[in-house]
Amino acid sequence: MRIRLNGTVIERRAVWFESGKVMMIDQRALPHRFEVAELDRHEDVAEAIRNMTVRGAPSIGAAAAYGMALAAMENADIEGAAGLLKGTRPTANDLFHAVDHMLRCIRSGGDPLSSADAYANDIVDRCLSIGKHGADLIRDDSKVMTHCNAGALAAVDVGTALAPIRMAREMGKDLFVYVSETRPRLQGMRLTSWELRNEGIRHAVIADGASGHFMRKGVDIVIVGADRIASNGDFANKIGTYEKAVLARELGIPFYAAAPVSTFDFSISSGESIPIESREESEVTEIEGRRIAPEGVKALNPSFDVTPSKYVTGFVTEIGILGPSELERLRGR
Repeated sequence: MRIRLNGTVIERRAVWFESGKVMMIDQRALPHRFEVAELDRHEDVAEAIRNMTVRGAPSIGAAAAYGMALAAMENADIEGAAGLLKGTRPTANDLFHAVDHMLRCIRSGGDPLSSADAYANDIVDRCLSIGKHGADLIRDDSKVMTHCNAGALAAVDVGTALAPIRMAREMGKDLFVYVSETRPRLQGMRLTSWELRNEGIRHAVIADGASGHFMRKGVDIVIVGADRIASNGDFANKIGTYEKAVLARELGIPFYAAAPVSTFDFSISSGESIPIESREESEVTEIEGRRIAPEGVKALNPSFDVTPSKYVTGFVTEIGILGPSELERLRGR
């Protein structure tokens, strides 16, 4: 991804391996500070996934792959490391896909670091293909809405939902992006707007509750990411996605989810089986450690919701754009 720091432009991935350490952009510090976390123990990688130093399904998968490589290099209990990493966050399928991939590689005698590098590089290649397929959906002079952060930070590089936006812009298409703030952790405001600003793409942050207002005024397409997609096309994404999908259907706006094949979980038949992570009340009741809710008030904080497949126009994948009824084509890839 392109990053502007003190007038200098650098290219950086969200997660990589360097000098015996897993390196990752600390997403908690953005947009105010650019910091890189350096981790040399697989336990630290697990904690970084848990506390959202790294987030976004594909980036979580890459981080877990590198965590498994560290565990192998440490001569740690590989099965124990796999269990620790898988136990960090329950919803994103890429985490489990990556750990199982690394287990197979390590058990078969493959080089752990080379396998992790290949896994991360494969994510980037898949996201580039997602961008190419999805860019054709965006017309010139389009108004696009997205939710949360499904950009390079969330997908090692390039992104999923932001990949078509980036590539449409590179093709010379004029476009404008509505970025919903994404309470309670504000990944849209803090991360997506940061990425779009670095790319010079016109956009504005909107309150989550304003999405319907702007959709009614004239949004041409909605593109979001996904954390786990069931075999029938129901999918989990950041809380607040479901209502956008319902409104899009009501208003006749095409609604797409962009994700690599690693996000599809064909072991489950529907979204009813997707585990939904609930996080700490303080994420809702506090902002940067300062309480904003009345003392004693409780909060409910699901991180994700499930959007039924009937609201999805299509899935933008590395092999093309597929309707919910066509997902069997992805099985086994």
